[in-house]
Amino acid sequence: MLNPPDQSPAGRGLVTALVAAAALILQVSVANRLPLPGGVQPDLVLLTVVALALVAGSGTGMITGFCTGLAADIVPPADHTIGRYALVYCLIGYLCGIAAEGVDRQSAVPFFGVAAGALAGIVLYGATGMLLGDPRADWATVSGVVPLQVLYTAIASPFVVWAVLRATRRYERGERGARGDRFAVPAARYRAMSGRSGNL
Repeated sequence: MLNPPDQSPAGRGLVTALVAAAALILQVSVANRLPLPGGVQPDLVLLTVVALALVAGSGTGMITGFCTGLAADIVPPADHTIGRYALVYCLIGYLCGIAAEGVDRQSAVPFFGVAAGALAGIVLYGATGMLLGDPRADWATVSGVVPLQVLYTAIASPFVVWAVLRATRRYERGERGARGDRFAVPAARYRAMSGRSGNL
């Protein structure tokens, strides 16, 4: 699993909540207003859920996915069945957290992992719409919209991964200063994973 050094549960939960809330705000206020070709936008919330799951594990990914998904279900301009985002984000967060336990800690892993998780989430969201009989989720619409949304989300993924790693590393930096040197070895491993070989 692509874990940073151990943090206190309260501090880790606070960082996760702040990162997820920031992603939701950016999605509603910025990403959803982008006049991109095809009328679709990148899913910053899904990217954030996947990145947090890769960093913090399946439990954090599942809880973050459910909470942010439920918020996305009810925050305007929500116009779909309530629970679809919560279901999709929860499943993707859990599965990405599980998958992260068996991968090698290399600098490119988080970026490819987030892109793959976003692809799975977008396809799953389209599939749930078709199963629930959403008139806007017919095969012709889904097959035309999903590739564009996957493309835009994949383009946005490096920036989201960088932001999530930066946020978690900043908190880890403060924890390390408060607790001493017992995080020296895990911190070096985490720096290598995030592609930063210099000193913290």
